[in-house]
Amino acid sequence: MKTIAIYPGTFDPITNGHLDLIKRALRIFDEVIIAVAPSQKKQPLFTIQERLDLIHAAVKGLQRARIEAFNSLLVDYVRKRKGNAILRGLRAISDFEYEFQMAHMNRRLNTNIETVFMMPSEEYSYLTSTVIKEVAFFGGSVKGLVPREVERALHDKFIAVRFNKK
Repeated sequence: MKTIAIYPGTFDPITNGHLDLIKRALRIFDEVIIAVAPSQKKQPLFTIQERLDLIHAAVKGLQRARIEAFNSLLVDYVRKRKGNAILRGLRAISDFEYEFQMAHMNRRLNTNIETVFMMPSEEYSYLTSTVIKEVAFFGGSVKGLVPREVERALHDKFIAVRFNKK
């Protein structure tokens, strides 16, 4: 039986921490679907299409990684894609409470889907998309923390933001 992990998130933008989890999950699962969600809580910097394009560029060469957008209840999406597990990253204790609540709610909604938690490699344990955007906005270097395509896209996006404000 083929094992499929669904890795949901806004990925605004994808970071090397996300890629670390994807690559390591591919050692465990036959396939990983990176499921890009619209954000209900925050205003994404990048459109869904921009995020999909950036992820496609970042996972080029990872043949068992797929990228899709979704806009439904996660467990319904996982079931539709014949997923076995929801993949979630835990960076710090602060992530645990929210992820714990979501895992239990997802289990309540569908007892056939497991949530698998993975910790990123130590070098990415502090990394969030929010921190990346803040550093990039103020002109700091995010080199080595995000794929090159993301680094360029952040630069271009924030140059445009600064240009439009003048």
